[in-house]
Order: sequence, then structure tokens, then C-alpha cells
Amino acid sequence: MKNILNLLLAMLMAGAAATAHAERIKDLASIQGVRDNQLIGYGLVVGLDGSGDQTTQTPFTVQSVISMLTQMGINLPAATSLQLKNVAAVMVTATLPPFSHPGQTIDVTASSIGNAKSLNGGTLLMTPLKGADGQVYAMAQGNLLVGGVGASAGGSQVQVNHLSVGRVPAGATVERAVSTALGQGGYINLELNDMDFTTATRIADAINHTLSSDGTIASAVDGRTIQVQAPPGSARVEFLSRIENLQIDPAEGAAKVIINARTGSVVMNQNVTLDNCAVAHGNLTVVISTEEKVSQPNALSKGKTEKTTQSNIDIKADKGSLIELKKGVSLNEVVQALNSVGATPQDMLAILQAMKSAGALRADLEII
Repeated sequence: MKNILNLLLAMLMAGAAATAHAERIKDLASIQGVRDNQLIGYGLVVGLDGSGDQTTQTPFTVQSVISMLTQMGINLPAATSLQLKNVAAVMVTATLPPFSHPGQTIDVTASSIGNAKSLNGGTLLMTPLKGADGQVYAMAQGNLLVGGVGASAGGSQVQVNHLSVGRVPAGATVERAVSTALGQGGYINLELNDMDFTTATRIADAINHTLSSDGTIASAVDGRTIQVQAPPGSARVEFLSRIENLQIDPAEGAAKVIINARTGSVVMNQNVTLDNCAVAHGNLTVVISTEEKVSQPNALSKGKTEKTTQSNIDIKADKGSLIELKKGVSLNEVVQALNSVGATPQDMLAILQAMKSAGALRADLEII
């Protein structure tokens, strides 16, 4: 009997673990002030095998090369016309992580801004990367890795993946640090990735229950921000480590339907429900075809050969289907019901918008 009870208890615990949807605070929120910074720069890629910019159409590439050579002590005659094939002008972008210090390396991406056919095999020359304040925060240089390949001959061309963008792993060295403060005074602020009052309250309760003796160190300021009283100095780092590994059950999201009008994609979450409604679905197809013909005159009629057109119009109406949807049905039943009337993704766009207008769709409708 004892073994049976232990087995049942283990099964109940396994079932409870399976139904729980606890997530770490690290995955739900970030620390205010701890953020990435975007860097950008203009540079040159050299060493291309004849696949660089056509310099007659991209004069800025030639100007950049002349400026670079001048800085190196090489002065070209004023009337010199450079016909370069192995050079391409690129924009270099990178992301500077928080707490980066001088000497550390970051990845960079070089993207062609001219008409270069390929950056494969090229080398990015030293490029200063600037932040939004105009200050240089990193220097980039290195060999490009292009995730594609292409070849052309005799007017035929074969290309796999993209050839005008390359990446230099660890290709930039940080030259200037960005100061990042872990909170202000004796407090830090946690910011939810998605605004939700219930989740903010649960995070504050979890912090108070686990890390506070009197349960007053954390409070939800609003639906996105949780203010936490934190220790000073290096102890704050350990304190944040304990916070971000706490697990809570986030609140269920609002019922929402996302529609991509360009691709016909329709995505609904599990909270979408319906009121009683009836949906009629039918297609009306109109096909207009035009055929060109040549009219020949009769013999000895002195007429002229004329080109004529003949148009045929065909209208086809498919038989409409009417289906009744009951109140409070689940997402699975909604999808099955719409599929049962033969609705394609494009049809669902119109059907869901009409259901929302009629007040039968209990969800936010978002079109992207």
C-alpha cells in the first residue's frame, strides 16, 4: 500500500510539473539601464575577384580610395581616372553589449551600398564605428565570411544565398566603454518585456517572499516596472543573479489574432473565443480572356489585313456554405469550423475582420 501511495504521489507531482508554466524572471524582464548600443561606420572592402563596385556608377567608392591613399602619403594626379574592380563600399554595423570594456571584441556585419556583385573573399579595411553621439567606440577590420556562392558565364548566372552582405566574427575591438549604472541610489528597476499588471505583481511577490525578511523590498510601480531595494556595491551583482533565476507563472496574454495581410498568415492564441454567429462562405470568380485574331479581306476586295481582338467573359459563382459557430468555442474549434467551410488563409482575413466588426470575435485583431 505504501508503495502504491508513493507511486500516486509521484504521478501527481509529475502532472503538476507538466501543467506548470513557470518562467525565469530573466526571460520576462530586463534591468533598467542595462542595454545594447548600436554602432555604425563606413568602410571599404578590398581584395574582391573582379566583383567590386563599378566605379563609373559609384563615384563615392573612388573618392574613398583616393582619400585613403592620400592619408597614407600617396598623392594621385588630379586627372587620374581610377577603374577599380576589386573594391566595394560598405556600411559596417555592430552591437555594443552592456558592460563592454576596451580590448574586448564584437562581431560586425558589412553590407554593400554600391553595385558590387559579391563580397566573397574580401577584406574589410580599418573602419571606425560610431555611436549615436558621434563618438568612436570600436575599430573594425578583418576577412569577410559570406554565406553564399555564385557564378556567371555567357549570360547565365547561378547564385546561392546572399552575396552582398558579409560578417567578420570578432572583427571589431572596443575602444571606448559605455558607462552602465545598476540602478539609482538604493533601488533598481526591472522592466517587463510585455506590459502586464498581473505578471508585475507576481514578480514583486516572488521577490518579497524569497529575498526579503519583511516582504517589502519589491513593489510593482506600474504594469511594466518593478522597483526593488538592492544592496550597494558588488553585493548588488549577486543579488540580481538571485532575482533573475527566480521562477514565476506569468499571466496569460490577452486574446489576440495576428493577421499578416501580405502573406495571408493568421495566428491566434488559446484565449480566442467566439459569441454565437453564423458565417457564410462562397467565392465569385470573374475570368476575362482576350484573344487576338487576324482578319483577312476577300479576294479582289481591295481590303486590308486587320488585327482584331475578341474578349470572353466567364463568371462562376461557387455554392456558398453557411456554418453556425456556438458561443465560447475554443481556438481549435474556431480553426476547424473555418476550415470546414473551405476557407483559405486569404479568406480567413476577410472572415475574421467581419466577425470582429459584428462583435462575435472576442479578441484583439491586429494586422501587420
